[in-house]
Amino acid sequence: MTSSTDAGHTAESEPVSRAEAERLAREQEVARERAQAARERRARSRAGEQTSGPRERTGKPLRRKSEGQWALGYREPLNANEQSKKDDHPLNVRTRIENIYAPGGFDSIDKADLRGRFRWWGLYTQREQGYDGTWTGDENIDILEAAYFMMRVRCDGGALNVEQVRTLGEISTEFARDTADLSDRENLQYHWIEIENVPEIWRRIEATGLQTTQACGDCPRVVLGSPLAGESLDEVIDGTWAVEEITRRYVGKKEYSNLPRKFKTAISGQQDVVHEINDVAFIGVEHPEHGPGFDLWVGGGLSTNPMLAKRVGAWVPLAEVPDVWEAVVSLFRDYGYRRLRTKARLKFLIKDWGIEKFRQVLEDEFLKRKLIDGPAPEAPVRPIDHVGVQKLRNGLNAVGFSPIAGRVSGTILTKVAEATERIGSDRIRFTPYQKLIVLDVADDKVEELIAELEPLGLQARPSKWRRNLLACSGIEFCKLSFVETRKRSQVLAPELDQRLADINAQLDVPVTININGCPNSCGRSQIADIGFKGQLVDDGDGNQVEGFQVHLGGTLGLDAAFGRKLRQHKVTSDELGDYIERVVRNFVKSRNDGERFAQWAVRADEADLR
Repeated sequence: MTSSTDAGHTAESEPVSRAEAERLAREQEVARERAQAARERRARSRAGEQTSGPRERTGKPLRRKSEGQWALGYREPLNANEQSKKDDHPLNVRTRIENIYAPGGFDSIDKADLRGRFRWWGLYTQREQGYDGTWTGDENIDILEAAYFMMRVRCDGGALNVEQVRTLGEISTEFARDTADLSDRENLQYHWIEIENVPEIWRRIEATGLQTTQACGDCPRVVLGSPLAGESLDEVIDGTWAVEEITRRYVGKKEYSNLPRKFKTAISGQQDVVHEINDVAFIGVEHPEHGPGFDLWVGGGLSTNPMLAKRVGAWVPLAEVPDVWEAVVSLFRDYGYRRLRTKARLKFLIKDWGIEKFRQVLEDEFLKRKLIDGPAPEAPVRPIDHVGVQKLRNGLNAVGFSPIAGRVSGTILTKVAEATERIGSDRIRFTPYQKLIVLDVADDKVEELIAELEPLGLQARPSKWRRNLLACSGIEFCKLSFVETRKRSQVLAPELDQRLADINAQLDVPVTININGCPNSCGRSQIADIGFKGQLVDDGDGNQVEGFQVHLGGTLGLDAAFGRKLRQHKVTSDELGDYIERVVRNFVKSRNDGERFAQWAVRADEADLR
C-alpha cells in the first residue's frame, strides 16, 4: 500500500480512477475560471487606460507560482497534507493512539489522524471486503475504509534474529488473523489489525528492538540493506554500521520527519537493493586511491512518473555515510516541492535542478565541504536476489527461500524461527525481492533446513516463475488497487510452471514478472521483464473488468530502463496466464544466444509482444 500517487496524469500515463478524472476536471474548471478572471481584469485595465491615457509597459516578468520550498521562505501550507503536518506533528499521534483511540475503539479516531498522521506509525486502514475496482477512488473513501489496519513493521537492513521473527509470528497469529507478507522494502506487513491491540503490539515488537516508527508517511522510511551484509563474498564493503547508525540517529526525530513526501534509502556493498529506484542510495565501489567506500545516487522513484536515480559522482567513505545521508534529507526537506503532492518527491527537484546544481547545493549549504569524486560500480547483468545456497565469509552458508510474492503467515514465521534455532543459527533476513534468507547454516544442516521449510511453501530451489514473481498487496487489502495481485500470484506461479514445463530448461536467463494493482508501482511494474499495471479494462463487450496495462523489458542493473508500452495494449486478468505463456514462447523462439528478455523486448516485432 502507498498513500497516493507520486505524479499526476501525463501523456504517457492513463487515467488512474474516476477520482483522478474528476480531479482533472476540477483543475480544468479552475483554470477556466482563472482565465476568465484574467480577461475581465484586462478589460477593466483597458477601460481605465482609455480615460487616463496609455501606461508604460514595465517588462516585469510574470510571477511564478510558489512550490512551497521552505528554503525560499514559503512556510505557509499549500495543500491539506502540509496543513495537517503544521497543525500537529504526525509523530505526536502515538500518544492519542495509546490514550484515546485504543481505549475508545475505531469510532473514536479523528479523521485527520486516521487518514494522515497514523502513517508515521506504520498504520493504514485496509480496504473493506466485497468492493471491486469500480469502487476505487477518493469519492468512495468512507465506503472502502474498513475498521482494520495494515501495520507495517520496519526491518532496517532486513536484519532479524530468531526472537524477533518468533515474536512477529506470534503477533500475527494472535492479532492479525495469521496474515504476514514480506514486502519489497524488506518490511513485514500485517492485516486485520484492530486499534485496540496496537499498543500491545508495539510493546511486544519494541521489546525485541523492532519498531513501526516512520514505516509510512512523509518521512525517511525503512533503510534497505544487503541481506548478506558483512558475509557476502561479492560485496565491496559492509554497510551494516551505516544502516544502524542512520536509524539510531535520525528515525523518530521531528526535524527529519516532516518531508515533502516519502523518502526511500538503500545502502549496500553490492547491487542487491534496487538502488536505482530510491531517493538516496549508497552502493559499494572501490576507489583507486581511497579504497572501498560508496557511490552516491539520488532521485530514483517509480509511480506514474518514474525516474531512475542519478549518480552524483561522489565517493563516500563508510564513516561519512550518515552525515551525507542527513545532508541529502535536509536538502530535500528545505528545497523539496510542497505545493503539489504529485510533484513532491526528490526526483522532481533533481529533474529541474540537474545533478550538478544538486551536488553544489548539497556541498555548499548542507555539508559545508566538497565531496570526493569517485568511480561508478560495474552494473550486474541480472537481479541479485540471494535465493539458493551460497557460501559466506565465515565458512557457513546462506540459504535463501522464495515464498510466492512474499506471502507467508504468522504460523510460517514461527516455524522458521524454530527451524533456524534448531540448526544453530540466529540470523534471518528479509530481502527487497520478497524473499527470506537464513544465515550461518552449517554444511551438514543445509539439506535438513531446506527439507523442513519446503512444506511451508518456502523453497530454496524454486521454479523460475516462483522465484521471479513479485506483487503488491492488491485489492484484497489496498484501497487504491483496482485488481487482485498477491492473491492471484499464488495461483499464477504454479500455473506457469505447468504451462511452460517444456521450455523452462531453455531459459538460461531470468524472466521477471511484477504485478501491480494500480499506477503507484509498489509492485515495480515498470522495471520487470513483464510488468502489469492494474486498471479496469473493456472486455470487448462493453463491460469494465479487472485487467492490466503491460510494460515489457524493464530492467535495473545493466541497461537500466523502464519497460516498453505498446499502444492500447491491455490484457484482462483472465488472460494473464495465456499472455505470459505466449510472450515467453515467442522470446525463446526468436532470441539470440545469451540475449536477455529486456534486450529482446526492445527489438522484438510488436506482434510477438501482444
